[in-house]
Amino acid sequence: MENEFIDKEGLEALEEVQKEKKRKEKERKERRHWSKRKKNSKVPGMFVQILNGDFLSKEFVLGNLGFILFVMFLLLLTVGKGYYGKQLSKDVDEAQKELDEMTADYVEAKARMEEETRRYRLVQQLGPRGLVESEDSTKVIRLKKVE
Repeated sequence: MENEFIDKEGLEALEEVQKEKKRKEKERKERRHWSKRKKNSKVPGMFVQILNGDFLSKEFVLGNLGFILFVMFLLLLTVGKGYYGKQLSKDVDEAQKELDEMTADYVEAKARMEEETRRYRLVQQLGPRGLVESEDSTKVIRLKKVE
């Protein structure tokens, strides 16, 4: 056996450095484990809080109450706009139907008037009154302008 000088202080310092490295590595692994665990457990916890209504009492909601009310107002406007659009389309359809009916009435009245005012009909209706159709052609009288 050889006699070697062993520095106890240096050995103790080396052991402490190794222990410190192991402890830091262990803490890092635990942090990774907890961070993964928090991510997985946080989502169901938030969902349960929403279902329970616990999230409404949180400071976050109370701090953002104005924004939440603004978003609710926008949602109400969106719903109202939908109903307004439906009402407008219903009114347009009714106006179109009314216009179609009036157009049909106009065409019918125009056809009836043309039938009643045909030349041979007028001669038949005015015959008993003593009015007779002129057989002479129409004469046009033109005046010359004096300047």
